[in-house]
Amino acid sequence: MTLSALRFGAFISPFHPLGRSPTLAMARDLDLVRHLDDLGFDDVWIGEHYSGGWSIISAPEMFLAAAASQTKRIGLGTGVVSLPYHHPFQVASRIAQLDHLSRGRAILGLGAGVSKADAQMLGIDPETRWRRMDEGIDAVKRLLSGEEPVSVSTDWFSLDRAELQLLPLQANIEIAVASNYSENSMRLAGRHGLSLLALGGFLPGGPKVDLEQRWRIAKESAAQHSTNVSRDGLSIVLPVHLAETRDQAFQDVRTGAESWLFDYFHDTLGAPVRQSTPPGREVEELVDQGGAIIGTPEDCITAIKTLYNQSGGFGRFLTVVLDWTTQAKQWESFNLMAEEVVPHFSPSSLDSLRRGQLRAAPGTNS
Repeated sequence: MTLSALRFGAFISPFHPLGRSPTLAMARDLDLVRHLDDLGFDDVWIGEHYSGGWSIISAPEMFLAAAASQTKRIGLGTGVVSLPYHHPFQVASRIAQLDHLSRGRAILGLGAGVSKADAQMLGIDPETRWRRMDEGIDAVKRLLSGEEPVSVSTDWFSLDRAELQLLPLQANIEIAVASNYSENSMRLAGRHGLSLLALGGFLPGGPKVDLEQRWRIAKESAAQHSTNVSRDGLSIVLPVHLAETRDQAFQDVRTGAESWLFDYFHDTLGAPVRQSTPPGREVEELVDQGGAIIGTPEDCITAIKTLYNQSGGFGRFLTVVLDWTTQAKQWESFNLMAEEVVPHFSPSSLDSLRRGQLRAAPGTNS
């Protein structure tokens, strides 16, 4: 695994400020997925939420099925399906169908569910979610493999010689576990040999986390259960906004980012935002603490390289899509990333163009 093989995508939770049309917000999300496909990004991930007001998609597979019909090559991931809320047979069946609709582009992201309000409405004890994740992952993996009928009996689901009548188009569909760098998610990824979506880096007011130490937990769990985890399957998930100048980038997002910090993280989730941070400096503090990348393409290149070296390496970088600014400026940020950031992490074409320039320069021996 090297920086030259780094993949790039987007993570659309989605976050949409209250007071805006949810119908148009979902349409804009779909427009963005088409744009990302045109720009050549590797994959896009869509979340599942039932409360909180800001995140309005409750069935990511339905959204991704619509996206599949309007895109050509981009990978389509659930980011994530809250597995403890669903029967594993239905989770496996739906991702298999999406894989066929997308011609082999589906990715299954799974999470334990982070919202207590969601769990409460469904009558689920939040304390059971990690056990449910473990049991559910095992069933989903066995069902997707199609190797034999699956019989399981737990206190929240049962399977009686169950088989998917439609297996995925891909022989080995990627399965990823969402992690806020918790030890539980790292252990589950290791136990089942799955990919990881590292979501916790952008949580305002959250503690600093040693990702290298957390990765060791995943590796130790994998060794204990005779599975394997690879840093190629580790995705780092962070908000990014780029502009031609650093001042312009901050100006673009300041109002929207402050709304997200206070109206969503503080008022909705109860997370601490303003502690010792001077008023008006919250966005700068978020960037300084590594919770977002805001600046120029050069700033983004430097930040990703630093994060890669500090973390020990990862295989995918996902930009969290947030309504911090206008659609035009959001799209321009992704344009700058595609044109000026991504090529620096797949440099072969850039290197050959530089060699071509040198070869043609006056006085150069051919």
